[in-house]
Amino acid sequence: MTIKPVRKAVFPVAGLGTRFLPATKAMPKEMLTVVDKPLIQYAVEEALEAGIEQLIFVTGRGKGALEDHFDISYELEATMRARGKSLSAIEHIRQQPGSPVYVRQQEPLGLGHAVWCAREIVGDEPFAVLLPDELMVGTPNFLAQMVGAYEKVGGNVIGALEVPEAETSKYGVISPGARDGALTEVTALVEKPAAGTAPSNLMIPGRYILQPEVMKILDAKETGAGGEIQLTDAMAKLIGQQPFHGFTFNGERYDCGDKAGFIMANLALALERDDIGPGVREFAKARLG
Repeated sequence: MTIKPVRKAVFPVAGLGTRFLPATKAMPKEMLTVVDKPLIQYAVEEALEAGIEQLIFVTGRGKGALEDHFDISYELEATMRARGKSLSAIEHIRQQPGSPVYVRQQEPLGLGHAVWCAREIVGDEPFAVLLPDELMVGTPNFLAQMVGAYEKVGGNVIGALEVPEAETSKYGVISPGARDGALTEVTALVEKPAAGTAPSNLMIPGRYILQPEVMKILDAKETGAGGEIQLTDAMAKLIGQQPFHGFTFNGERYDCGDKAGFIMANLALALERDDIGPGVREFAKARLG
């Protein structure tokens, strides 16, 4: 079995971010910052550290700030140089010309549709998908751990994370087969199972390595839950046709699509910082009594 390397990553970033209104009325939700870095930058850095060479952003109307963030800001850099300030905080954000590609999802038809919008750029290669709302913290990072597993088993490898059984109804859940350490064979995928019916407590936390055949399935534009084109439904059709595994993340997950999760991420990452951690810790202690 020849295992092609994963060189491309798709970032579905066309969502409207209605849960964070009014903050996201004029600013993409992916530009919300955890401490001093936008969510999209955490996801891009995760991809690059995992060996990804081409970044594919599936955007929508009003997402120009994302393109600007990864572009050269001549005026800012010239001003900082003139004032003798270090450019270290922004230099590594730049992407090589041609590396980032931006495609439009013109209608909000679901995650499967957003991924399908990148089909021409993905071509016949395996590719990663990263949902920037899901902030993953670990060493090595989540996608790097998944790429390591993929290089052993090939096929499709999706992220997996153990959650309390009471929470499984909120997520897509893996129906497990044989287990080998962090790898779990996937025998089926269940989207938001009713309470008490989940086949496991392994949810899918927004990280995927998929074979290009999933695009052919998405071509049919079949709708599922919520009347949307669901990526989970398309992936389920690959099970049995290609190797399909879940990989359990060794690290921490913060659901930054949720206000409480977003605040938790800011607090957790701030406490880890040498420059601001001590002050934040003292404030938290005083505030919490």
